[in-house]
Amino acid sequence: MQELAEACGGEVVGEPRTRIHGVGTLEHAVTGELTFLTNSLYRDQLQGTRASAVILGPEDRDATQLPRIVSANPYACYALVAQRLFPLPEVVPGIHPSAVIDPAAQVSHEASIGPHTTVGSGAIIGPGVVIGPGCSVGERVVLEAGARLYPRVVIYPDCRIGPRSILHAGVVIGADGFGMARGAEGWIKIPQVGRVIIGADVEIGANTTVDRGAIEDTVIEDGVKLDNQIQIAHNCRVGAHTVIAGCTGISGSTRIGRNCRIGGGVGMVGHLEICDGVTVSGFSLITKSITRPGVYTSSIPSQPHRQWMETLANLRALPQWTQKLKMLEAQLKKNSKEEE
Repeated sequence: MQELAEACGGEVVGEPRTRIHGVGTLEHAVTGELTFLTNSLYRDQLQGTRASAVILGPEDRDATQLPRIVSANPYACYALVAQRLFPLPEVVPGIHPSAVIDPAAQVSHEASIGPHTTVGSGAIIGPGVVIGPGCSVGERVVLEAGARLYPRVVIYPDCRIGPRSILHAGVVIGADGFGMARGAEGWIKIPQVGRVIIGADVEIGANTTVDRGAIEDTVIEDGVKLDNQIQIAHNCRVGAHTVIAGCTGISGSTRIGRNCRIGGGVGMVGHLEICDGVTVSGFSLITKSITRPGVYTSSIPSQPHRQWMETLANLRALPQWTQKLKMLEAQLKKNSKEEE
């Protein structure tokens, strides 16, 4: 356990030679596993846990007699410990015989390319890159050192993936943005000639899509974490270390600042500016730029159907009530002047 504590900068209290081979929840961990406590709501479960050791904060230092790792940030400590216990598989360099590599592509001898993958002309595949089965890497794509593509990732031409970034199964990078102009006889497609530039240590969840820019680039900065099934439209920019939960849709040319937290199912209309340090609650609809850090919410909680219908009726009548209120205010001002 001492080695694990050193991995996360925590302090060992109790037997430092406790052997740990896995992790588990407070409720279901067994002997040999390490658990963690980050929420006081689960403190009662700490007393009955069968784990061999626990990670917890300074305020819970004496809440158990189990061997423990005390950390100012127990959840981050747990993440680092879990990484140590469950490292990514080592890269086994080589190109599968069924992969199709264009002769004009540059592939590091330290990269691993899986079966039925295609790599286009002019692509650059750096050292330690892992490309899973069935991926498509387009012309002039750059995959920097240590990038990892899980099965069936598609990267369109000219995009760039930064070092150590992870793209999960089904991710599509660089598809055309939704650019159309209305013509006399229908919609005219606008060529999307920008790229997608993804920074270092980015992680993108399964089936998420990031569209290429119409003219300039779509940019995902360093350390961004995107959940599954997110849509990021053309010419967006997501600031460093921002996290976005699943099923969120970001419309074109929206700029999201650094260190933001965007909940699941959020919708953002296009051409917005979201400043650094903003938190948006899940299922919110953002229609205006946000210029001050803080927590923003726009959803209406669920309620019984009949009550919702009454609320909806009141909302529909709101313009009428607003007009009546203005008339009353005007009448009050008039009466006040007449009395003077």
